[in-house]
Amino acid sequence: MLAKSKKCWTIGNVFLFLFFETTIKGKTMMKAVKLSALVAVAALATGCASNSDIQNLQGQIDSLKPQVSAASADAASAKAAAAEAAAKAAAAEAAANRAAQYAQDTNSKLDRMFKKSQHK
Repeated sequence: MLAKSKKCWTIGNVFLFLFFETTIKGKTMMKAVKLSALVAVAALATGCASNSDIQNLQGQIDSLKPQVSAASADAASAKAAAAEAAAKAAAAEAAANRAAQYAQDTNSKLDRMFKKSQHK
């Protein structure tokens, strides 16, 4: 018999224990009972989904579909608004660059006029 340690037994340990225990005794009926118990424990450990569970999940999925559609529409409108804002920002930057160029041209003209007036 395997010694029980402080940690929990895993399904593999239980299977090994049952397998070796039944092969040592050589009783096929005991082996069948122990393996049936192992299968039952494994089935309970993994769980089964019933029709009501599946219908409940389907209902939750169906109730989430409109919310997903609304979120998708909101994301699309946000994307369009961001694209529009980016276009406006690019236009504003171009206008600011033109204004800066005009100011620099005007400043250069004024400097030339001032220098010309100083020579006279």
